[in-house]
Amino acid sequence: MIFRIATENDVSTIVKMIAHDGLGKKREHFKNPIPDEYLKAFEKIDSDENQELIVVENENSEIIGTLQLSFIQYLTYRGGIRAQIEAVRIRKDKRGLGIGKTMFEWAIQRAKERKAHLLQLTTDKKRPKAIKFYEELGFKASHEGMKIHFE
Repeated sequence: MIFRIATENDVSTIVKMIAHDGLGKKREHFKNPIPDEYLKAFEKIDSDENQELIVVENENSEIIGTLQLSFIQYLTYRGGIRAQIEAVRIRKDKRGLGIGKTMFEWAIQRAKERKAHLLQLTTDKKRPKAIKFYEELGFKASHEGMKIHFE
């Protein structure tokens, strides 16, 4: 597998993967051509040195996965950096093949390369299989996350 920084040409494929699950279908708007709001978001992500939008390609140069790493500077932990992993998706026909584990191993190593003191994630409580998967990778439910959505 090849891990690389996403380009603007990858945005449509990434959004399609993000929108292709039960929760994503409710909040994303995938269509061709891709809505402009996704391209504008990509431009912001791509221009921020603390954001890495990653695509994973197979041996045929097909995008089979994606994830986003954010590196967050803190004053705590002696001015430490936290890595946040979000929007991890694997193409539907490639799930269950160990790709997710490889992606997380890569992300853990990348966070260490960037001198992060931890890698954190949030996951919806409606995803029990995902929670079990993260626990098997060594993630621990150490905090209770809370959100407020603005409309």
